[in-house]
Amino acid sequence: MPAESLRWDTLEALKNSPKGRLKYNPDWLEKGEDILSGCNEAPSLSPLSGLILKRLNMSPRALQKTCSLGSASTDPSTGLSEEAPVSSTSPFPSANAQPTPLSSPLLVPRLKKDTEQIVGDEDSAPDASNNLSPVTNPIPSPTISLLSPRATQMEGCIRICEEKHRAKAKMELSLRQELQEKLVASVASRESEQLKRFEELMELKQRQEYQSIMDMMERETQESIGRQEKLKEEHKNRIKILNLRLREAEQQRLREVEFERQRQVEGRERLRALNAIQEEILQLNQLLEPAAPTQSGPSPDLTSYSTRANQLCSQVSEVVRMTAEGEFPSVEDMTVAERALHEMRSLIRVMQEVAAQAQEKRKKEQEEEEERRKMAMLQAQQEEQKKSAALSAKEKARKKGLQTKAEQSTLKWYQELQDSANQCAQSFEGLNNTKDIQTKKLRMELQKAATIPVSQISSISGSKLREIFDKIDKLLSGRSVVSGGKSVSTSQHPNGLDFVSHKLAEKFVKQGEEEVASHHEAAFPIAVVASGVWELHPKVGDFILAHLHKKCPYAVPHYPPMKDGTSVEEYQKILGYRVEDGGVEAQDSFLKRMSGMIRLYAAMIQLRWPYGSKQGPDPHGLNNGWRWLAQMLNMEPLADVTATLLFDFLEVCGNALMKQYQVQFWKLILLIQEEYLPRIEAVTSQGQAGSVTRLKQFLESSLRSRQIPPPKGQLSSHFWRS
Repeated sequence: MPAESLRWDTLEALKNSPKGRLKYNPDWLEKGEDILSGCNEAPSLSPLSGLILKRLNMSPRALQKTCSLGSASTDPSTGLSEEAPVSSTSPFPSANAQPTPLSSPLLVPRLKKDTEQIVGDEDSAPDASNNLSPVTNPIPSPTISLLSPRATQMEGCIRICEEKHRAKAKMELSLRQELQEKLVASVASRESEQLKRFEELMELKQRQEYQSIMDMMERETQESIGRQEKLKEEHKNRIKILNLRLREAEQQRLREVEFERQRQVEGRERLRALNAIQEEILQLNQLLEPAAPTQSGPSPDLTSYSTRANQLCSQVSEVVRMTAEGEFPSVEDMTVAERALHEMRSLIRVMQEVAAQAQEKRKKEQEEEEERRKMAMLQAQQEEQKKSAALSAKEKARKKGLQTKAEQSTLKWYQELQDSANQCAQSFEGLNNTKDIQTKKLRMELQKAATIPVSQISSISGSKLREIFDKIDKLLSGRSVVSGGKSVSTSQHPNGLDFVSHKLAEKFVKQGEEEVASHHEAAFPIAVVASGVWELHPKVGDFILAHLHKKCPYAVPHYPPMKDGTSVEEYQKILGYRVEDGGVEAQDSFLKRMSGMIRLYAAMIQLRWPYGSKQGPDPHGLNNGWRWLAQMLNMEPLADVTATLLFDFLEVCGNALMKQYQVQFWKLILLIQEEYLPRIEAVTSQGQAGSVTRLKQFLESSLRSRQIPPPKGQLSSHFWRS
């Protein structure tokens, strides 16, 4: 049927239309778009519907031709269009027909195109408005049935088709969603199973590791228990061995203690015997001088006896020095000392016999001389008297430098210094013996303020040395100084100044005894500060000399004689030795201390504080050095001591004395080399030749070059600018 064929043609046309070419897009649901939203829109008429209806009313024939559901076909040969047969010739539907909307969703676009084409034709060709024939359009417009039942039926078919497509799309979408959900569920299930397997595997590994750790810990525990048992056994064995060794060591210690006690007892006995021998030898040595004849005339030469006696004394002193280093004399030492004592006794007897024979011989010679004088001529008697007088004068001149003690003026000066120092010590005796806590603290602070700056003296820089001097000067001037974080002054106690002066002088001498003895160059910074303090505070200088003379009597120079009732230990203390616990200081240590103090004294007499007034004379200048040197040469030399002190004094002070006294000084050096050095060598034993050799080499070098070099460590002008 033609209508049926037109219906399917219409459906095909609708299918090929933009509405019918819809494609499924999976993003529609995500974007929120409705697939069939265009098909569900409510039908509406175009604003040009009125114009179309008006045109249709004006030409009923054209309307009759176009009111069919079929599409008009045009014969290309004739240009006429053929219309499909319609079921009703009436331009309007019957009354019992169901009304159809004008603007169906599928037909409105077509109507809009026809309306636009009509409006365009009116604008382009106004003269053809009355001739609206389908022949004038090359492309026939689609026909629209507004109230036709077929149109309604067609629209129902379209809607049924759309519903089918919509249901099919929904079904496919639901199937796709179900498939996707199943796929997701399967993947999730598979991953969950894999996760479970992985967790089981990890748990298995953890159990295995834990089990291996437990096994290893159990093995280590068993091994440690075994080692502990083994160590316990070894410890027990070691304890047994140590106990045995301890018992053996204790027994050995007891044997050694007993042996040491026995040795100490025997050593003390030998030491007492050695001291008694030395005391007797010294007393016998003093008998040599009175034993010499004093009558005028030719006398026997007793110099060899005196020299031998001095050698024996030095030999015993050497034994004492060798055994005074904390040890007791050995049996061999006692044998040597006893042999020396026997030889000294026999020497005294021989000397007395020789003196008696010489006395008798002198008497005979005098008698013979008297007879010859009677028989000889007066001229021969005069010549004999001249010769005798010349010999006597020469002997007196030769014996003039062999005095054994200092001059009376020197001894008086020495005693005055000692008395002054003792009076000062007695003045602050109450400060030393006080029981008041505050006074004790003050005494300690004053002592620190006096001694610590002296201990800090060094040759680092001149500015540091000046600070130390200013601090000492302030303390002695009664001003407050800071010591140990506290302020202290000598005015806080009536005897504070005497106490500080005494302690300060004692510390200066102690620095020479210890610091200078170890480091010879330290004498100069200490001496220049002491000289400056001496210049501003003369009382301190006197105390320095008093302490120096007390610890080193050779700085006077003074050889104290041994008085009756004085023990050997006391006499050794007077000579400057340290005697502790029944032992005498070693000779090397003794000479080292004496050397340090002499070097400090030699530095003090040639130095002066550079920042002083320099208007008055030196407090203790070079003239005292010349006096000391002259008096040393006028006294009998002592073994080992005289050579050491002369060398130290000349090495420190020789350059200054050379510049001051020039020719006279070189005469004195020549006298030491030619006359005094042989006397030193005569009283020096073989083991004491070191000091004599040093002095001899120094004298020879000085006389050869006619120059004495400046001492090492002397402070230069550059030092005071540092």
